[in-house]
Amino acid sequence: MSHGFETLAIHAGQDPEARTGAVIPPIYQTSTYAQDAVGAPREGYEYSRSGNPTRDALQECLAALEGGPVGLAFASGLAAEDTLLRTVCKPGDHVVIPDDAYGGTYRLFAKVAERWGLDYTPAKVSDPDAVRAAIRPGATRIVWVETPTNPLLGIADIAALAAVAHEADALLVVDNTFASPYLQQPIAFGADVVVHSTTKYIGGHSDVVGGALIAADRTLGEELRYHQNAMGAVNGPFDAWLTLRGIKTLGVRMDRHCDNAERIAAYLDGHAKVAQVIYPGLPAHPGHEVAAKQMRRFGGMISFRAACGEEHAVEICNRAKLFVLAESLGGVESLIEHPGRMTHASAAGSPLEVPGDLVRLSVGIETVDDLLADLEQALG
Repeated sequence: MSHGFETLAIHAGQDPEARTGAVIPPIYQTSTYAQDAVGAPREGYEYSRSGNPTRDALQECLAALEGGPVGLAFASGLAAEDTLLRTVCKPGDHVVIPDDAYGGTYRLFAKVAERWGLDYTPAKVSDPDAVRAAIRPGATRIVWVETPTNPLLGIADIAALAAVAHEADALLVVDNTFASPYLQQPIAFGADVVVHSTTKYIGGHSDVVGGALIAADRTLGEELRYHQNAMGAVNGPFDAWLTLRGIKTLGVRMDRHCDNAERIAAYLDGHAKVAQVIYPGLPAHPGHEVAAKQMRRFGGMISFRAACGEEHAVEICNRAKLFVLAESLGGVESLIEHPGRMTHASAAGSPLEVPGDLVRLSVGIETVDDLLADLEQALG
């Protein structure tokens, strides 16, 4: 029997605890487990890096929400990314990445993986032909996609890029952090692996850091599981428990994030102090039709360019009050940031450098009229 998203978010991997009937999975705050005999660990648990019941509950839930057979939880989104790269790639391989990827992802490729011998090429992931041109036959192992991208909210056609990647015998990896599995399920469109920073919408309360991988193929998933244990960047049981708690309200939170973002995007669009609004829900967005095809709604992230340039963008960020000046995104509270000097500073001087006049909003679930009033005074 299949269940709806909200039902899975509350119940997948989260049956009442067998001994007491507790409806919330316990926090198994332990590093090791008593074994029944030498070589006979109880229910397979021997050491919490290798397996922990709280983390297993989270992993089963994540897999159910994304529609894959194997879900894995990590200490951070970047830990998940690093594990994926070192599982799938070897020195001399090549990866196509977005030309406006998250700054931390770019840093991982440019400052860490490249020294290990992994090459990469940025490409406009909203253009399948540009991605195809960036592929190196025989060397490209992964086409890496964010959709929407961070911070320019470009939209990639997942099905089209899956075809491009698979033509080249490469994997399509989709970072689904900005959308969340409530709004978009990339495996259904042909993705091989889904990446999340669960710190963001999945956790949803800015109180826990984590990451996830969900594999479409069980064999690949088990290879990733092996490396998860071998490399050891797992999240702790309390972090897993907090993330599970956040997942339970993901659907209702995302609907409010989207409601508020739609109002704010409409307000900013055409505002005299705003040169451009970048939001996939606006019909003028070049990826609007693709987003409408593969997303349930258009998300809670908005970027805009200040009409008076970079210093004005910085002033807007500094003047905001309800919009908290902070990195990260996807929490219940609204955040504002200047990507060029904050989350994407590591991309300065590279092909992934973002415009200096860009402001990024993570629209929370507060009363939207209060958020609109805050933006009005911040815009000056």
